Amino acid sequence: MPVSPVTLLRLALALVLAPLTALAANTVTPETSSPQVEAIQAIVDQAIQQNHLKGIIVQVKCGSKTLYLKAAGESMTGVPVTTDMHFRNGALAFTYISTMLLELIDQQPQSLSLHDKLSKFLPEVPHSADVTLKQLANMTSGYQDYVYEPEVTTGLYRNPFRQWTDEELIDIGVTPTPWFEPGKNWAYSHTNYVLLGRVLEKITGMPLSEGLEKYILAPMGLRQTRSIDTPQIPNPVLHVFSSERRDFLHIPTDQPFYEETTFWNPSWTTAEGSVQITDINDMTRSMEIVGSGTLLSPRSYQEQVSASLVGLGHKTDECQICTENTAARNYGLGVINRGSWITQTKSFAGSGATTGYLPSAHLAISVVLTYKPEAYDDKGDTTESSLLTFTALANALAPHTLP
Repeated sequence: MPVSPVTLLRLALALVLAPLTALAANTVTPETSSPQVEAIQAIVDQAIQQNHLKGIIVQVKCGSKTLYLKAAGESMTGVPVTTDMHFRNGALAFTYISTMLLELIDQQPQSLSLHDKLSKFLPEVPHSADVTLKQLANMTSGYQDYVYEPEVTTGLYRNPFRQWTDEELIDIGVTPTPWFEPGKNWAYSHTNYVLLGRVLEKITGMPLSEGLEKYILAPMGLRQTRSIDTPQIPNPVLHVFSSERRDFLHIPTDQPFYEETTFWNPSWTTAEGSVQITDINDMTRSMEIVGSGTLLSPRSYQEQVSASLVGLGHKTDECQICTENTAARNYGLGVINRGSWITQTKSFAGSGATTGYLPSAHLAISVVLTYKPEAYDDKGDTTESSLLTFTALANALAPHTLP
């Protein structure tokens, strides 16, 4: 008789958490046991201290059971972080865009395919006859990332409140010579998903925000997620502060520099209509649904989460950010496979988040955090700590599932 995921999780927790809690292994259960909560809390507390966190929200779910949902720290001075606070979801929009594309392919298999050329929808884009929709979705198109072009690199820090348009971003991303021939290398590029956003509008005949509402947000039951292309965030807000402009603004290292970045304009981060806000419950629910393939056919689900890119990718003179996909970390279609986990991350203006789902155990973990001034070095840089905290939780709750 096969062993259930819940039983496997119980056994793993008994082995890993008992030393931490000094309790007998038979007291550990996957639903409500205090050993689980104590172990999670110990990891969260350690992360707060070691990584100089100003605020943190963590959710852990196993199936339909919420094992842990807590917030700690301050949003602003005297304002505690709460679990219902809204924040930007960043690259989770890439996950939604790829999922929506696969849904449409499932519904229109005779007229739509991952292997369709970009030129079928956007013939005016350079090299579009050589690039497929799949190559956009899995970051193998070769299009350069507009984020690394000087106009954007300096523009974002010169005026963090600027409203960017898709036309500007696409032009900046596709005008330079491609980093590599389509399918020959791998590089993370925001340009790919701005292009895919426009493709989805061509396919559906509706603005991307409406398409995402119809195909993603409503079917997933995401009540706190919405597309807002401006700096607006509805209350309650998780406020964010950063020192990342210190070096750019030439602030002396002996001078305190820590500014609020909550309302920096996120319009450059992805396609218009997919710049979104969310909360911790919606973030976790999203990865549960994507990670289990609920909205997709079995074939499309495998396309999205397959580790088919393992071994592809290498740095070149033309592409210094090109990297190899490994079994430990490889890109699917809008998701990042880390071992057995299906994940997504975001980092924007001093706020980080990592969310992931382990299909074999029906286990979901989401971490959202902000930083204190002490987290930033003399240049204004910091280590993105949400993945570190996520990894510690995953290793404790499901040993040997992360490399």
